[in-house]
Amino acid sequence: MSDSSLINKERLVQTFIELVRINSPSFAEEEIGSFLAERLGRLGCSVVRQDYGRSFNLIALRQGNLPGCLPLMLSGHMDTVEPTRGIVIQSDDRVIRSTGPTVLGADDKSALAQIIETLEVINEKGISHGDLEIVLSSGEEKGLEGARNLDLGMIESRHALVLDSSGPVGSIIVGAPTHIAYEMTITGKSAHAGIEPEKGNSAIRAAARIISGIPDGRIDPKTTANIGIISGGTATNVVPAKTVIHGELRSHDAETLGSTRDSIFSTARQICEGMGVKIDIGEQEEYRTFRISDADPFFLFMTGVFRCCGIEPAAAISGGGSDANVYNQHGITTLNLSTGMQKVHSSEEFIMKEDLCRGAAVVLQAVKDFAGFRPARIPGEE
Repeated sequence: MSDSSLINKERLVQTFIELVRINSPSFAEEEIGSFLAERLGRLGCSVVRQDYGRSFNLIALRQGNLPGCLPLMLSGHMDTVEPTRGIVIQSDDRVIRSTGPTVLGADDKSALAQIIETLEVINEKGISHGDLEIVLSSGEEKGLEGARNLDLGMIESRHALVLDSSGPVGSIIVGAPTHIAYEMTITGKSAHAGIEPEKGNSAIRAAARIISGIPDGRIDPKTTANIGIISGGTATNVVPAKTVIHGELRSHDAETLGSTRDSIFSTARQICEGMGVKIDIGEQEEYRTFRISDADPFFLFMTGVFRCCGIEPAAAISGGGSDANVYNQHGITTLNLSTGMQKVHSSEEFIMKEDLCRGAAVVLQAVKDFAGFRPARIPGEE
C-alpha cells in the first residue's frame, strides 16, 4: 500500500512557495542553485555543481543503504520562463496561483519541491532505498541547454524520472518529437524607397513569399511546423537589404520530418533564386524523439507505483520536449511525469495543493519500490 500519508503537506507547500519566490529565469539560476545545493546537502546528499558555458547543473547523490539495488535518477529543472520578477501568489486551502502578470513558476518548481519532500520523508522515517542521483538542470526552457551539456559520465543510473509534465498527477509521457530549429537569412539590396526603389531588392518581400509558400501549422498527426520570429529592415524609406526568419519543425516520424524540412528549405531557395536575393539557412537539432513501449519494464513498474498510490496512470504522447528527450537519447530509460502544474507558461498558471502532494507521494513510492526493481532479462543475455 502507498505511504502517501507520510507526505507533510504543510512543509511541502512551504518549500514550494519558497522556491517560486526565487526569481530564476533561464541562465540566471545562481540564487536558486545555491538554495537547492544547501537544502540537498542538509538532506544527506553530496552535491556537485557542473558548470558549462552559460550556466550550471546540480548533480546530487543520496547514497542508499540497500546493496545490490540499481540507482535511480530523479530530475527537474531550476529555470522558468519569464516573466517571474516580482511574482505575486495567492494560496488558499486548495490552490496556489499567480495573481499578477507573471507566471507562477510551478514549471518546474513543483518538481523541485516534490523531490525535496521525498528526501525529507526518507530522512524522517528512515526509509531504506538504493542510490538516488538527483539532476537539477538549467536552461531547460531555452532548448534543454542544461541537459544537453550534462556530464553524463557522472551518472550511473540507467533509469530516470523527469518531473516536468503538466496536468493532473497520473500522466506518463512515453513519447516526444524531434525538434529542429532553423534560421533563414535573406540578403537583398538596399536603396532609397522614395527616390530609386527600382535599384533595390527587398529582402522582406522575399521573406513574405517564403512564409506564404511553405508548410505551416499541423502538417499531420505527428508533425508540426511554425515560423515564430521575423526581423528585418531599418526604416520605411529604405528598401530592406536583410531579413531573418526563425522557424521550427517537430515530428515523431523521422521520414516525415526529413521530407518536410527538405520541402521548406528547397522552396525557400527557389523563391530567393527567382527574386535575385541570397539566402543562407542554418539549422540545429534541439532534441531527438523518443518512444517507450507499453511493454517496457520501467513503464510497467511506474504504472504499478501509480496504482499503489490510488492513481490510475495514463500514458501520453507529447508535442513538446523535455530533458527526458536528452536522457533517452543517451540510453537512460526516462519517463516524464506530470507534477500537477496547470496552465504553464501563462499568468493563469496554478497548481492544486492536493496534486502537489500526490506527485510527491508518487516519487516517494517510486524510490521505495525501485529497490526491488529488476528489468526483464534481454533474450540471449547471460
